Amino acid sequence: MTEIQDFRLTPETSVLVIVDLQERLMAAMPEGVRERTISSIGVLIAAAARFGIPSLATEQYPRGLGPTVSEIAGAVPDFAPIEKISFSCAGEEEFTNRLRALDRSRVILTGCETHVCCYQTALDLMASGFVVHAVADALCSRRKLNWRTGLSALERAGAIPTTTEQAVFDLLRVAETEDFKALSRLIK
Repeated sequence: MTEIQDFRLTPETSVLVIVDLQERLMAAMPEGVRERTISSIGVLIAAAARFGIPSLATEQYPRGLGPTVSEIAGAVPDFAPIEKISFSCAGEEEFTNRLRALDRSRVILTGCETHVCCYQTALDLMASGFVVHAVADALCSRRKLNWRTGLSALERAGAIPTTTEQAVFDLLRVAETEDFKALSRLIK
């Protein structure tokens, strides 16, 4: 019989990672993709805050690509982005140190671009033993083919494909709670 591994998200084991959601990168996204991604990440930030899930954000070469978009930077409690020049967040020592200090095993992965920085980050995190949930509607690329290919490659490499709604309900587990009432309004 095949052993079933527990991949579920819990508030105690999860961390929200927001990769390079910067002004110049997001300005290059098709308008609908930009809006969907920012909205989805906004819901995940609200859920993380509600459940006490820590958030880590990165900025790829901010002098060239600008700061994190204001909608996201303003929503993350104690926003302190980690600068990086490597495509993988795990290539930046400050990121890996802050992530390890949180003592969490599940990464809720969001950001851009799916097929480059998010893909490489997920591979490195999974190689280090983290379970990565790739949130499809909170990940983006400038071209749909790159987004789709990135998601497919992430899944084939072992990341758990998910959506914002699926992640939030996995964290909630039950209805008729104050958390459910507050978060279900954001998903409608």
